[in-house]
Amino acid sequence: MKKLNFGKLFISISIPLMAGFLGSFFTSSSVKTWYLIINKPSWNPPSWVFAPVWTTLFIMMGISLYLVWSRKIDNKSRVAFKMFAVQMVLNVLWSVFFFGMGNFWLAFGEILVLWAFILATIVSFAKINKTAAWLLVPYILWVSFATYLNLTIALLN
Repeated sequence: MKKLNFGKLFISISIPLMAGFLGSFFTSSSVKTWYLIINKPSWNPPSWVFAPVWTTLFIMMGISLYLVWSRKIDNKSRVAFKMFAVQMVLNVLWSVFFFGMGNFWLAFGEILVLWAFILATIVSFAKINKTAAWLLVPYILWVSFATYLNLTIALLN
């Protein structure tokens, strides 16, 4: 068993949490204004659900990243890091498109790309550490739900 590297763990968890914090700049004002009055499906979760779910998912992403980073750095891990970085950027961009711009259709197209990169990240992480890959499964499931919610909101508005 490898010794826990608290510095790497802290950095690994901080990266997705910072992405979440950045995305929240575009989200926080919208959920208190126009998001309250748009048409949403009856199964839309209450707004208070999103922060704890996303925080948990970001922490799980960070632990997943740490598990990959803790292994020998080689071409497989470099690819995995690139996939992770791209999906993190796409995660923030979705907040920009959906909440910052209020463009539901652009956000929907973007979340489809995000979903594909999350899957690619899971596949690339699985080649290095199976636990790291499994830690991302709740993330892709939540983004799958968010994709359907995004589409439904786009259709209703």
